[in-house]
Amino acid sequence: MSNLELSGSQVYLSEQSTKSPSNLAGDFVVKFWGVRGLIPTPGSNTGRYGGNTACVEIHVAGKNLIFDGGTGLRILGKTWQHLQQPIQAHLFFTNSQTNRIQGFPFFAPAFIAENSFHIYGAAASNGASIKQCLYDQMLQPYFPYPLQVMQSELQFYYLTPSSEVKLDDVTITTKLINQTHRSIGYRVSWQNYHVAYVTDLSNRIEQIERENILQLVQDVDLLIANATYTPPTSHDHDCADTLWQVAVEIAQKANAKQLIISHHHPDDDDDFLDKVQKEVNLAFPNTLLGSEGLVLPIAK
Repeated sequence: MSNLELSGSQVYLSEQSTKSPSNLAGDFVVKFWGVRGLIPTPGSNTGRYGGNTACVEIHVAGKNLIFDGGTGLRILGKTWQHLQQPIQAHLFFTNSQTNRIQGFPFFAPAFIAENSFHIYGAAASNGASIKQCLYDQMLQPYFPYPLQVMQSELQFYYLTPSSEVKLDDVTITTKLINQTHRSIGYRVSWQNYHVAYVTDLSNRIEQIERENILQLVQDVDLLIANATYTPPTSHDHDCADTLWQVAVEIAQKANAKQLIISHHHPDDDDDFLDKVQKEVNLAFPNTLLGSEGLVLPIAK
């Protein structure tokens, strides 16, 4: 395992010696493996949208990028087990909260020695690095095996606000979008195509955070954002902070071509999300609520 500090600058990586895995056809494709916020919610009433926590795969220009490592990461890893080794991928974490990292200990490809993974994340609210957060959750008594049992090559990159990662002709731009949670937003650019992953929106966005978000989102082909439809203690949406309006407002202001709303609240079942889908479409027609298995081609 090795580390690299990014201090508001750039890192350049090339992938000529390893294979980037993908089950996705196309030059720029997005697939959702986990769309739930806070905690996994398996059950008969969440089957259509899915109950796994946050994980999005982006296959672009022969490279595989993974955003967040919730429990959806385990499912993604299982689909890669039959692929020829070695494989390489890049994991980008928005923050170090449980629902963003809890799938990492179950990511089977990380236990195969021939594989290699580049892991990116900013310091958590307590100052811990992404490596430290991933390491801590695999310590006894919380998990039976430490991080060191992962035999793949793990290289960690510590992002600071406005870091930029260049993977040949793919550029990943970062911005701090939520000071409270120390959350990072990402913009993936290749040729004239752009996807933004901005999943810690709030109805109390500070002005500097709003400016950062709009910079990431401006004129994107696809904006992936969060929205909460229910407060933690009530299913009464009349008194909820209906954050999908925040996502729609930003998508409209930034001229985003398509909006995907994800990170659904654990209390929101399939039937309720169907109703939300109709409400959101009245405000921004080119919107979908994220669901597990959803595949969106950006460029063929």
